[in-house]
Amino acid sequence: MLMINLLGAVLIVAIIYWFWLYKPKQIHSNDNTQTIVVNNGVYQPSHIKVAANKKVTFTFDRKDSAPCAETVVFPQLDVSESLAMGSNKITLPELKTGEYDFHCQMKMYKGKLIAE
Repeated sequence: MLMINLLGAVLIVAIIYWFWLYKPKQIHSNDNTQTIVVNNGVYQPSHIKVAANKKVTFTFDRKDSAPCAETVVFPQLDVSESLAMGSNKITLPELKTGEYDFHCQMKMYKGKLIAE
């Protein structure tokens, strides 16, 4: 019984860390281009810094055939693009300084674009 309780406590701590405390590493794109791999339920990298007031070009390399991986949405920019399997280029307009979310249509895959 003690072992089950300990296992349950470890699982609760792992869930809290993953959903609320984990902070992914930020990637800085010097030329406002970045390849993002879409696989296993995540965007990699998922937090990207770019220069503000310049166009941004992402290449989404979709390796995951899950239906949720079919679309990427940038809600603040009113951009929604379908992703075919393989390489997909998406060019975003010049961005003002700020943070812009991107995610799949069900918000299971999540990322953040930071324009500075």
